[in-house]
Amino acid sequence: MRYTLIPQDPNAHLFGVRLEIGTPDPAGQRLSLPAWIPGSYMIRDFARHVVAVDAWSGQAPVHVEKLDKDTWRCEPCAGSLLVRWQVYAWDPSVRAAALDDTGGLCNGSSVFLRALDVDDGPFELLIESPEAPLRGRWRVATTMAADAVDPDGWGRYRAADYEELIDHPIRFGAFTRFGFEVAGVPHEIVLPGAPRVDGDRLCADLAAVCRGHVDLFGELPVERYVFFMNVVGSGYSGLEHRASTVLDVAREALPLPGDPPDREPYLELLGLCSHEYFHLWNIKRIRPAAFVPLDLSREVHTTLLWAFEGLTSYYDDLGLCRTGQLTREQYLERLARVITRVHRGVGRFRQTVLESSFDAWTRFYKQDENAPNAIVSYYAKGALIALALDLTIRQRTDGGRSLDDVMRALWAGYGDGRGVDEQGIESVSGEVTGLDLSAFFDTALRSTRDLDLAGLLRPFGVLLRWRASKAAAGYVPALGVIVDATGELPRIARVYDGGPARAAGIATGDRIVAVDGVHRRGEALDTWLARMPPGEEITLHLLRDDVLRSLAVVPRPAPDDEAELVVEDSCHETAARQRAAWLDGP
Repeated sequence: MRYTLIPQDPNAHLFGVRLEIGTPDPAGQRLSLPAWIPGSYMIRDFARHVVAVDAWSGQAPVHVEKLDKDTWRCEPCAGSLLVRWQVYAWDPSVRAAALDDTGGLCNGSSVFLRALDVDDGPFELLIESPEAPLRGRWRVATTMAADAVDPDGWGRYRAADYEELIDHPIRFGAFTRFGFEVAGVPHEIVLPGAPRVDGDRLCADLAAVCRGHVDLFGELPVERYVFFMNVVGSGYSGLEHRASTVLDVAREALPLPGDPPDREPYLELLGLCSHEYFHLWNIKRIRPAAFVPLDLSREVHTTLLWAFEGLTSYYDDLGLCRTGQLTREQYLERLARVITRVHRGVGRFRQTVLESSFDAWTRFYKQDENAPNAIVSYYAKGALIALALDLTIRQRTDGGRSLDDVMRALWAGYGDGRGVDEQGIESVSGEVTGLDLSAFFDTALRSTRDLDLAGLLRPFGVLLRWRASKAAAGYVPALGVIVDATGELPRIARVYDGGPARAAGIATGDRIVAVDGVHRRGEALDTWLARMPPGEEITLHLLRDDVLRSLAVVPRPAPDDEAELVVEDSCHETAARQRAAWLDGP
């Protein structure tokens, strides 16, 4: 079967797509779009952007009937079948497709209808260049295997099956390429346009990060890898693919010549790249048995996302520390932020990470304002479980084993994609280390009790301390709220259970008009509250549904809910050695 893809009308954001089927289903060929894309646990309804579908057999038109929201059926025909459709592409996220006169990016899941009830591949994909004046100015970048393409990338590609077809994003337009090698494998960074970027530094830092992960697993399972970067005004997200990743990168995060090496937005970018690159092994190849085979037509539930996202979230910044992009102090500071984020949400007492993983479709990816009070993040809590597991193994085996050994064993046993069952991570951890870890996993996975991180860190010469909260990212500890100060009036974005705001009846969405009759700007609110004597009642004047309300609230002293990790310089030599093995790696 052969697909043809063309950026047909960039000004109208339309891709044109064709599918040629030599032997269609004699009962009437059905075609469908996926409901979701791997790595994004939410029904996306890509089919809503299919503008028109028609079909032909030879010179004769074939009637097309829509069966449901994402499935079409062509009437039976005697010969080959040609199906044509257009896709409206104006979703600039990492998960779908976007196209305009500057270029575009497409994830195959949002544009390629799948022929059901016929052989699943192999497929040929012909990517045709657009009409003038874009012809000759635009290029193509993709990790799909090329059969016959011109120097700009237009031409014929191949995929073994549908899952592979949709797992190679395609970039169109004018873009900048930077390249480097890791373990003899070419890597590229593809940036739209020609941004001012210190390409040498970006390549050197990413090469070190990638090399660290390759060294951990012992091999690199691709022949080529690409970091596709969408440069945006603000944003931070990524989606992993089998030989690439698509990233939303804030413009300020890109390095410029002369930038200091520890600029926080740049470190965030490196952490994001590290996270998505680690997924090459952990989810793209080592994956839950529930995903084998992968059913993209419905929600597929697993309790293992705490491992596939949590372990990855643990190793992303740890990898930066081990390869020198973060100092030990910087790494511990970032780890402390994760501990703080999990600790502040009482949702950790209401949902286990197994439940959070299973409910990703309906809760984690559909968060509302009450999320911190109702759910726990399998990313953040999963990263802390990975930390606790790593430290537990290292301590109980006197440094003889670590989580690194567990990851290598998972790769050796499941890297072929056969699928890890729901208790597989626990079983492999016990087998590799020779430890009975059942009590650990019962607490970490099947209960809502806090992990004893302070006790686990102490033998490594790291002290976990709690200090009074500081206002940051809109967090107002005196009230127990997050405030969005971007509008004309500060808006209550979230209210934490157990805080003064919740007790006073303040609700998400309330807009703060004044405090004790005086208008206060959002950025000055917490500073002013910090000057108030603890326990002294104040009056907040709020707008809710255009009705002015006055609520009495008693601000509290800032609670000790901000974690701090401190290296104990005077610790025993054994602790220092264990800490070095953990933070520096093998």
